[in-house]
Amino acid sequence: MHFLSKLIETPNLDDPAKKHMAIHRHFYRYSKGDFIGPALKISKTSGKITLKGAHEYEDLILELVVRSLSNSQPDFEIKGKLITGSDLQETISNLGLNWVLKRSTGQTKNYKADIIDQVNKSLLLQAINKFRENSYLLLSFVINPNCKVTTKKNIPQPSKKKVEDDEVGKRIQFCTGVLSNTDANLKMVLDLAVPDFTSEIPKNWKSLTIFNNYKIKEMEIPTNIKDSRLLRIMAIRKGTMFRSIDINGELIEKQYSIIV
Repeated sequence: MHFLSKLIETPNLDDPAKKHMAIHRHFYRYSKGDFIGPALKISKTSGKITLKGAHEYEDLILELVVRSLSNSQPDFEIKGKLITGSDLQETISNLGLNWVLKRSTGQTKNYKADIIDQVNKSLLLQAINKFRENSYLLLSFVINPNCKVTTKKNIPQPSKKKVEDDEVGKRIQFCTGVLSNTDANLKMVLDLAVPDFTSEIPKNWKSLTIFNNYKIKEMEIPTNIKDSRLLRIMAIRKGTMFRSIDINGELIEKQYSIIV
């Protein structure tokens, strides 16, 4: 499940830095203030559904397109990159993947793997669920014009713009996914991407964009940690998540009081 869907279900996390790291890690970079979060545009024609997402939606886009594949789909080629803060080589090997992690030489400790591999639907779904907890999986593949994913290979810098100055059209170019427009696929996309807005979406919609912005009002800093980098990681943020959806030009907003 995408981290924002989890947060919608449980916006006030208990001990997020220890018990909910899969969500908590997406808030490392935020201090007090107003911040632009990830955005996702969904559009449809009679034949296909197109997903365009900012960074932090690439795992959901990838999952949705892979889920739309037939279980009998032969192995297919994927290309891209895995970026993580931990040495996950054992996890990679246990999954049966032929990826080699290399540690970065910079001051910030991270690991990267350049990926060219043959996978099937089941294996790739396992990888998505495993690596979304602690990593960024930036993959591309093409099955046919109505089934493909394209993701950039480098994570963008966080936006420093004010919410009102958001250039969402540029941000959502980070990852694009296309899948066939069937009733089952459309329901899956809406259920997994906008579960809290499904009852408000009219039947005649052509495109919708979901925005996620945050207002961090308070930070709880651990008192038993002296390392400044670790302090930022372990700090708990309290504030509000503003989720808004633009449907055919009509804006609907929901607010969630969050502890992350």
